[in-house]
Amino acid sequence: MSAAVCILAAGKGKRMMSNLPKVLHRIAGKPLVGHVMNAAAKVSASKPVMVIGHGGEQLRAAYHDADLQWVEQREQLGTGHAVAQALPWLPADELVLILYGDVPLLSAATLQRLLDAAVPSGFALLTVTLPDPAGYGRIVRDARGEITRIVEHKDASSDELRITEINTGIMAVNGAFLHRWLPMLGNDNAQGEYYLTDCVAAAVAEGIRVAGVFAASEAEVAGVNNRAQLAELERTLQRQLAAALMEAGVTLLDPARLDVRGDVVCGQDTVIDVNVVLSGRVRIGADVSIGPNCVLSDCEIADGTRIFANSIIEGATIGAGARIGPFARIRPETELGADVHIGNFVEVKKSRLEAGSKANHLAYIGDSEIGRNVNVGAGTITCNYDGAFKHKTIIEDDVFIGSDTQLVAPVRVGRGSTIAAGTTVTEDVEADRLVISRVRQKTISGWQRPRKPKKD
Repeated sequence: MSAAVCILAAGKGKRMMSNLPKVLHRIAGKPLVGHVMNAAAKVSASKPVMVIGHGGEQLRAAYHDADLQWVEQREQLGTGHAVAQALPWLPADELVLILYGDVPLLSAATLQRLLDAAVPSGFALLTVTLPDPAGYGRIVRDARGEITRIVEHKDASSDELRITEINTGIMAVNGAFLHRWLPMLGNDNAQGEYYLTDCVAAAVAEGIRVAGVFAASEAEVAGVNNRAQLAELERTLQRQLAAALMEAGVTLLDPARLDVRGDVVCGQDTVIDVNVVLSGRVRIGADVSIGPNCVLSDCEIADGTRIFANSIIEGATIGAGARIGPFARIRPETELGADVHIGNFVEVKKSRLEAGSKANHLAYIGDSEIGRNVNVGAGTITCNYDGAFKHKTIIEDDVFIGSDTQLVAPVRVGRGSTIAAGTTVTEDVEADRLVISRVRQKTISGWQRPRKPKKD
């Protein structure tokens, strides 16, 4: 049976103390609601209905290109009221999966179990047992263990408060039931709100069985109400992501000191040192070594590459066997071929270096095409910007560029040429030439360095 998806994301999140809507706060580099949407997409192909309220325009802006049905809840009058606003877009002939935008760790596997459990009767709840259930609605069962109702904490009797199985709010319910029950909900309770959970009593009254499905863990159904809870879920998710990498054959020298903030895939026998941040779409091959304090964003790293400490790689493609760093910065639109060496305090931007080329010390390479087996000496700069426009530097194969060279783009250096140290190149160089432009050295004898007069 197919399923529709309704995500409740209208809450203000006062305890976050933020101008940003709660569901747009991030863990692992992605908004809370983004994690929920990803999990839902794995079990349903339907366009999700997103119920928004406080900060709704910010949410729309963040997901302006997503295929969503936006529904506004102008007044926050409870979960039942929120889903009621979405009824015109919820089909009556399908299951409806009701999720919350601030519960980011829910797995697709659990959602599928919930949907499967709902098929026979058309109604299933996701529950969890907590050692301290204070503040949560309790699951009330009869002598046979069947769910009969949910009672909110503020409305519970002393006996009901001792129940440790709680309602997560997440459910799968036949759309026809929602269309029938939601208009009949009342708000005669301590909060004066319309509770979605009152649908349970309506189902029992009609003889409809409410299936209960236990979540895999407490963390999986944990919501975020403040910054401390946000930090706790960040750490929980990071532990999960680190465990998945290790299961795939990656060595993490300290799993607690890795941050994954995107979609990361690593090959076997890769070793990652401490305080490494991986963000965006990162693809790392096999037998790669990443030193401490490195940041890799939206990049591809081929097999056998060595990335030394304190290096930054963003939006780049790195070939097999390359050596990067320490203290190197590889900026977007850079492509490094096999066995390229980029050393300490070298910055490369929007450039391509072919196999075997090296820039080992203190250089800037921008908007350049560099051939094979080129040596770029220390202190070399490609002067690619004239104050208004960027220009290209082309260096052909087997060129040797001496230290402290400036290449003023646009310029081409022909194959096999040598640029002497201290040269400023302003014109194209033919193949197999030696270029020197530095001022001839002079030695002046008898010269005295200025000295301050001695004080009396």
